[in-house]
Amino acid sequence: MGTWLILILTFYIFIQCIDNLVAFVNLKHLEKVGDTVPAGFEGYVNKDELAKIRSYTVVKGKFGFLSDAVRIVLTLAVFFGPILNWYNSWMAGWELSPLLSGVLFFLVLTVADAIFRAPFDLYHTFVIEERFGFNTQTVGLWIGDFIKALLISAILYGILLGGAFWLIQAAPELWWFFTWVLFASFSIFLLFLSPYVIEPLFNKFTPLDDPDLEELLRSIVEKAGISVSKIFKMDASRRSRHGNAYFSGIGRVKRIVLFDTLLEKSQPEEVAGILAHEAGHWKMKHVLKRIVMIETVALVACFAAFHLTRGNELVALFGLDHSTMYAKLFICGFLLSLVGFIFGPLSNVWSRRHERQADAFAVSLTNDPGALATALVKLGRDNLANLHPHPWYAALHYSHPPLAERVADLHEMSEKK
Repeated sequence: MGTWLILILTFYIFIQCIDNLVAFVNLKHLEKVGDTVPAGFEGYVNKDELAKIRSYTVVKGKFGFLSDAVRIVLTLAVFFGPILNWYNSWMAGWELSPLLSGVLFFLVLTVADAIFRAPFDLYHTFVIEERFGFNTQTVGLWIGDFIKALLISAILYGILLGGAFWLIQAAPELWWFFTWVLFASFSIFLLFLSPYVIEPLFNKFTPLDDPDLEELLRSIVEKAGISVSKIFKMDASRRSRHGNAYFSGIGRVKRIVLFDTLLEKSQPEEVAGILAHEAGHWKMKHVLKRIVMIETVALVACFAAFHLTRGNELVALFGLDHSTMYAKLFICGFLLSLVGFIFGPLSNVWSRRHERQADAFAVSLTNDPGALATALVKLGRDNLANLHPHPWYAALHYSHPPLAERVADLHEMSEKK
C-alpha cells in the first residue's frame, strides 16, 4: 500500500473516530443532564417525558453506532480492499460503450446501496419508531415506497449520468463545466417538477379544510410579501406521528405543506408562527443563498474531478487493473466526501445563523414570539427531540440551533416587547 493511500486511509479512519467519539460524548452528556427540564419547557415536558426522550435518543444512538460500523467496514472493503477492483474489472469485461458502461456502473451501485440500507431502515421504522409510538405505516406501504423511490432514482440518475458521460466524450476539456450546468439546471427543474409529479407519488395532498386557519396563514405570507399558490394538508400520519411543515416548489408553483400530525396538535397561532419562520427563509433569500452555495461547491468539485481523472494516478493509487472513467469518478466522489467532512461544521454554522434570522423574522411578522416558542416546545416534546445535545455534537451535526437555545431566544424577545 503506497504512502498516499495510507494517508487517505488514516484520514478516513480519523474522521470516523471523531464522528463516533462525538456521538458517544453526546450520549454520555445526555445521561448527566437529560433529566433537567430546560427553561421555557416547564409545563409541557415532565420527568417521564424527559426519560422517554433520553431513551429514544440513546436507542437511536446505539443503533447509529452499529449501522456506522457496518458502513465503515464496507467502505474499507470497497476502497481499500478488493471489491472496487473486482467490480470495475467485471464491468470493463462487458466491453460496452463508455456511456452505457458508465451509466450501468453507477446505477448498479445505486441499487446495491438501496438494498444495503433497507434492513437498517426497516429496523429503524418497525422496531425503534414502533417502540416509541411513531410508526404508523405497514410493511406493504414501506415496500411500495422503497420500490417507487428506487425506480425514480434510477430514472433520474440514468438521465443525468447518460448526459454526463456523453459530455465527457463530446467535450473532453470542458465536460466538467457542461456537466455542472446539466446537474444544476436539472436540480432547479426538479424544484418545479417535484411538487406536482414526485411528491404526490408518496403522499396525498388536499386543500386545507380550515377556512379560518387558511385565512390566517395567507395573511402571514402576504404580509411577508410572498406569493403562494396553494396551502395543502399532507397525510403524514399514514407513515409517522412526527409533525412538520414546509414550503415546496419555487417561483409561481411555491406552496405551503402542513403535516396533518402538526395540525392535530397545534393551535392556529402556533402553526402561523412555524409558517412565518419558513416564510422568513424565503423572504431573506436563505433558500437562494443555499442553492448558490451548493452549486458553487458543486462547480469546484466538478473542476477538481476533471483534474483528478485526467491521468491514471487514481487507478494506480487504488490498485485497479483497468483504467475506466467511471471508476475514477467514483473514487473522486469518495475523496471529495472526505474534504466535505471538514467543511460540514462551517456549513452548519451558516445554517444555524439562518435559522435564528428566520425566527427573528417570524417574530417581527407575527408579533408573537410566545406562539413560536410554544410551537417549538411541542414539536420537540412530540418528536422526542434531544433537548440537551452536547455542544460538540451540535456543532458537528446540527443545521438548526438546539431547541432549548431557540426557545430561550424567543422568550428573551418576548420579554423585550
